Amino acid sequence: RLFLAEDATGRYISPFHDIPIYADASKNVFNMVVEVPRWTNAKMEIATKDPLNPIKQDVKKGKLRYVANVFPHKGYIWNYGAIPQVLWLVLVARRREDACVYNDPIDVCEIGSKICSGGEVIKVKVLGTLALIDEGETDWKIIAINIEDPEADNYNDINDVRRLKPGYLEATVDWFRRYKVPDGKPENQFAFNGEFKDKDFAVNVIKSTHEHWKALIAKKTDGGEINCTNLTVSDSPFCCSQECAKATVAVTPPCKAANPIPPEVDKWFYYQKN
Repeated sequence: RLFLAEDATGRYISPFHDIPIYADASKNVFNMVVEVPRWTNAKMEIATKDPLNPIKQDVKKGKLRYVANVFPHKGYIWNYGAIPQVLWLVLVARRREDACVYNDPIDVCEIGSKICSGGEVIKVKVLGTLALIDEGETDWKIIAINIEDPEADNYNDINDVRRLKPGYLEATVDWFRRYKVPDGKPENQFAFNGEFKDKDFAVNVIKSTHEHWKALIAKKTDGGEINCTNLTVSDSPFCCSQECAKATVAVTPPCKAANPIPPEVDKWFYYQKN
C-alpha cells in the first residue's frame, strides 16, 4: 500500500478525499493523482474501500492485475490517474429502475512528455473526454496535460491534441477498445460513436461529479463500501485525527522486497482491428 502524506512531517492524507479537486479554480486547473506511470503494466489504483484510500495494485481472482500489451501499445500509453474529490454515479437499470451505484473517481489520461511516478500529484489542464462503455457502464476518461509540461501552453482543447499529436487520440480509443480482449472479453464500446467531447463538456462532467462527492463526504447519501475517512474536511462526520490515521498505517504490514514481474507481462498480443 502506498499511503500519501501531506508533507515531510508525515501527516497522512487520503488522496481521494483530502487533496483538493482544484489546483486553480479560476483557470479550471485540477489536481491529478498519478496511479500508473506511462509505459508500465501494473494496474495500480486508489483503494476507495480502504481507510485513507492508499494506492494499491488491483487483484482479480487472487492474482495481481497487469494490463496486456496489445500491439502496438506497451502498457499504459499515458500517465494514468484520477481527479480527487469527484465520484461518478452508475445507473443500474438491470437491478431496479431507480438504483444508482457509487463508483470510483474520474480517470485521467495525462498526455505530457514527462513519465510521472506513482503517487505523484500534478496540476493538469483538462482538454476533453471520452465516454467508454466498460462492461455495460459509462466510464469517463478525461484527457489532460500537466501544466508544467514544456508544451502545455499549446494545448487548450481536444482539437489541439488532434493537431499536435496526430494519431494519439485514435490510439487512445484503440487502447480502451481492445485492452481487455487478451482476458477473453469482447471489445469495449463507446458512447457518442467514440468521439471525444471538448474541454467545456469535460469540465462540466468533473464539476457535476464533484457534487456527488460532496454529498457522500457529508453523509447525505449512502456510499456503500466506499471508505470516506478523511483528515481535512472538517464538517464531514468521517473526519478523523492524525493519531487515528497513524494507527491505520501502523497496522499495515511493512513493505518488503517486490516480487519479480511475471514474464508473461511482457508478452505482446496481436489482433486484427475491426
